[in-house]
Amino acid sequence: MGREVMAVMSVLFLILFLSFSSCEVSFAATTTSSLHKQNLSTPLNPLSPRASLIRYWNKYISNSLPKPLFLLSKASPLSAIDSAILTKLATQNSLSLHLDSFCSLANLFCFFDTKQSLRNHDQDSNFALYSNKRFANYGGSRLSGVDSFKNYSNGLNSVADSFLRYSRESTGHSETFTNYGNDGNVANATFGNYGSAATGGSGTFKNYDNRVNVPGLRFTTYASDGNDHKLSFSSYSDETNVGAQGFNSYGKKGNGVPSEFISYSRDSNGIESKFTGYGELGNAANDSFTGYGNSGNNPHNNFKSYGSGANSAIDRFSRYRNGANVGQDSFQSYAKDSNSGKVSFANYGKSFNPGNDSFIDYGKGSKGVTTIGFKSYSLDRSFMVYKDKGVTFAGYSNTSSMPSDNGVSVKKRRVEPGKFFRESMLKQGNVMVMPDIRDKMPERSFLPRSVVSKLPFSTTKMAELKDLFHASDNSTMTRVLINALAECERVPSHGETKRCVGSVEDMIDFAVSVLGHNVTVRTTENVKGSKKRVMIGSVEGINGGQVTKSVSCHQTLYPYLLYYCHSVPRVRVYEADIVDVESKEKINVGVAICHLDTSAWGPEHGAFVALGSSPGKIEVCHWIFENDMTWTIADRG
Repeated sequence: MGREVMAVMSVLFLILFLSFSSCEVSFAATTTSSLHKQNLSTPLNPLSPRASLIRYWNKYISNSLPKPLFLLSKASPLSAIDSAILTKLATQNSLSLHLDSFCSLANLFCFFDTKQSLRNHDQDSNFALYSNKRFANYGGSRLSGVDSFKNYSNGLNSVADSFLRYSRESTGHSETFTNYGNDGNVANATFGNYGSAATGGSGTFKNYDNRVNVPGLRFTTYASDGNDHKLSFSSYSDETNVGAQGFNSYGKKGNGVPSEFISYSRDSNGIESKFTGYGELGNAANDSFTGYGNSGNNPHNNFKSYGSGANSAIDRFSRYRNGANVGQDSFQSYAKDSNSGKVSFANYGKSFNPGNDSFIDYGKGSKGVTTIGFKSYSLDRSFMVYKDKGVTFAGYSNTSSMPSDNGVSVKKRRVEPGKFFRESMLKQGNVMVMPDIRDKMPERSFLPRSVVSKLPFSTTKMAELKDLFHASDNSTMTRVLINALAECERVPSHGETKRCVGSVEDMIDFAVSVLGHNVTVRTTENVKGSKKRVMIGSVEGINGGQVTKSVSCHQTLYPYLLYYCHSVPRVRVYEADIVDVESKEKINVGVAICHLDTSAWGPEHGAFVALGSSPGKIEVCHWIFENDMTWTIADRG
């Protein structure tokens, strides 16, 4: 008891000192207090955030069920003194002055952007199973040679690779990127002056950044002044979430630089691509966009000064943004002042919901015969200053109906096996594929409510947030902040109640507001069985297997641990033993949730793609992935 009194007196003294002192705060004495996870069985300082959380749980959760260790382990690791200092700094809006200490002590993930390292490399290289490297002056001024990047940076959090002045002024030098950055989280690759003034050779990007969350790719003066340096992007950024790609001065002043974009950003969510000065002043460029942005959700593409001033350029857009949901494309000064160019749009923009495309000064002032061909091009397009000298329309077909299942079919999209399944599969003895349920987010902790409640969290306060986390314009950190806030501020769907929470206390409050005080929370026990065929063992229906409601919470990428929680009405929740097919031993306990009312889901939802049905006609089940969770009313008190 004496030690607790001394701890209380120490913290009170510290708070009083901070209140009346203008001295700069120093963390030198506390930098080792919170860097590792605390053992949950060790005695806690009663003023620590974790001890405060346990008291909060006991006060607002009415049952005596065991506390969920997987959730308590995510609570802030801060000591009582650390918490008091950071709370004071947050109140004074001074945390940005101590960002390194704040992130380290509180177990945050604050540094998505890294700096480059300059070094010359002049040998052929084969990079397999590598990650997070900076390649500067790499392959520069090389005569022939091949560099291969295979299985590079796959499955990592916050991939940050930089290719600066790579293959610059080389002759016949080829680069191949195969399975690059796949299944990662926050891939951030920069290609600066890549292939600039290169002659011959080729750059191939195959299966690049597929299934990545928030990819950030920048191609600046890529192949600028190049001579016949072929560039190919195949299966690039497919099935990614949000993300942005920038192609600035790509192929500018190039001579015969052919570029191919095949299956680019297919099935992605909210991808934004910018092509600025692409092919500008180029000679005989040949660019092809095939299957670009197909089946995506609201893709935004901006072609600004694309092919402007070019000579005999040929551009092809085939099956571009087909089957996409809404979407927006902007062609500004595209092929402006060009000479004898040819542009072909075939099956362009046949989206499920009308998109918004704008053609401004497109082909304006071009010389010779600039032929623009539109074939099977859908509604709601704006052509401004389009029919100026030298532009003709060929085969324009303004389609008046949405694509049907006989045209563009959502069932052609790829959905990971086992991600969705029917309720009938949850029967003992059934064998099924379990998807990859591993958490690919960076490890972080919640903040104490005393700290998080004082931090800005709104798009209206983006300037303050960028200052707090030292986020520069167009940085990965800025995109992370914008994407999280956009999701949290999204208008709830019909019948949905939602909230983003940055502390365990806030999560408890939301769950209790929906379900009452007699609640419990579950998650799948571990990740064993991921991406394998497994057998279902004994199955237990939560709440007696009756139709119930739940609160599901999913991680959102952010510097501190942030969850998007929402109410899920009319569900059945199950716990099922997961058994190894060969040994018949139990390897996991999976938590599955079955949504009984899918009538408000979109027809393009991956569940209907995988299971072959449509909204409202079937129930859809899925596992609760690692570190996600679902709250339900407790079966007992």
